[in-house]
Amino acid sequence: MKGTRWSARTLAALTVVLLAIGLAPAHAQNAGESQPASGAAPGNATADPMEDRFAFHGQATYIWQRKPSFGAAYSGEHSLGTERAKSYSFTSTLDLGLRLWQGAEFHFNPEVSQGVPFSGLHGLGGLTNGELAKSSGTNPTFYRARAFVRQTWGLGGGEEKLDADFNQFARTVDKQRVVLTAGNFGVLDVFDLNPYGSDPRTQFMNWSSLTHGSFDYPADARGYNWGVSLEYVGDGWSARFGHFLQPLESNGLKLDTRMFEHYGDILELEKRYTLAGRPGAARLLLWRNKAKMGKFSDAIAFGQANNVTPDVADVRAEHAKVGVGITLLQEVNDSLGVFFRANMSDDKTETYAFTEIGKQIAGGGTLKGTSWGRPNDELGVAMAVNMLRSPHRDYLAAGGLGAFLGDGALRYGPEQVLEIYYSLALLKYFSVSPNFQYIRNPGYNRDRGPATFYGVRFHAEF
Repeated sequence: MKGTRWSARTLAALTVVLLAIGLAPAHAQNAGESQPASGAAPGNATADPMEDRFAFHGQATYIWQRKPSFGAAYSGEHSLGTERAKSYSFTSTLDLGLRLWQGAEFHFNPEVSQGVPFSGLHGLGGLTNGELAKSSGTNPTFYRARAFVRQTWGLGGGEEKLDADFNQFARTVDKQRVVLTAGNFGVLDVFDLNPYGSDPRTQFMNWSSLTHGSFDYPADARGYNWGVSLEYVGDGWSARFGHFLQPLESNGLKLDTRMFEHYGDILELEKRYTLAGRPGAARLLLWRNKAKMGKFSDAIAFGQANNVTPDVADVRAEHAKVGVGITLLQEVNDSLGVFFRANMSDDKTETYAFTEIGKQIAGGGTLKGTSWGRPNDELGVAMAVNMLRSPHRDYLAAGGLGAFLGDGALRYGPEQVLEIYYSLALLKYFSVSPNFQYIRNPGYNRDRGPATFYGVRFHAEF
């Protein structure tokens, strides 16, 4: 199918086929719809002969967005276009799961994606569609998203039930356990899990809400990686550590296999608590990337010395980039959950795998429609203030181009993002979600915007 284009009608038809294939297996497995509790890592402590040996899940998501025209004093090579424009994305994923030996499971995820971003995926720190990969194009691309093994060792402390879900078998696990995940998977499959807003296929779509905005987490251009993570889930607290590959070049698709020379290390500590009788969690995330990256101050000095526009590509060398993030998660009642994030990186070197945010404060929440008779519907509201630190600002102001930003000049202002969605559950396996986003100072530039985005998401899963 290489070289062909898929129309919206074709994409919709594929979604229907995907559902038809999966309905029977889904019913046979009695797949659950809820997410694991905070701190619950998928796994299994004991083997049950009645449990399924195979798992089969699927999803398809189509997102359409429209951007009205907006005003700007000037535009550059990597600016968000001021003209009226539209964007779309389509992804479809299968989860093929296999139980191996006691406590072990294997998951394989083939995926197809297609899409057209606004302005070539440029001009914003908080890009508007988390389903649009940096390698998206008008032709459908098929690839392996995940292929990993997960091993769980139970340590007692009582039992906890996990529902069937994507890349997770329905099973009973020990409340205290050690979980090893190794292979091809995503950093955000394990770290900074947020039940109230981190899934662009069902919740907030803006990149500002996917994870800590300044968390330049190691990944290829599609958001996946190879690596290993080790988790300890204890009585009221958890600890996670991961070691992952870096891309060969900034935001590239190919990964650097020299995992002890260029890598990303991540440590997350979590404390679970009860507030007013409701569960909550507090997390501390620490990360360090090591790769061949361009330093903003070096690029500026090189540009001045040679009378050229600064370019990080001219000064790439071995550097480390570090960051920290704090997350608070709180269930308010049976329908409402909220989250808060505060994070920052040193922001001295070019963005290598995620987006151009140097520090951030963000928060939001999701409300189930129980009170108005629609318990499967969901309303979400999130806000984020994205910022850059001075070396990054100076580089852009001097005309430098980043992976996503570059207006040719910069009158700096924090990028402010508001997002609202309403997920309307039409069927058990199908939802439609109107979405609105308002972004002030797009690309951190007071001379541009504000920009508004209207969209709708169609999501099916089994």
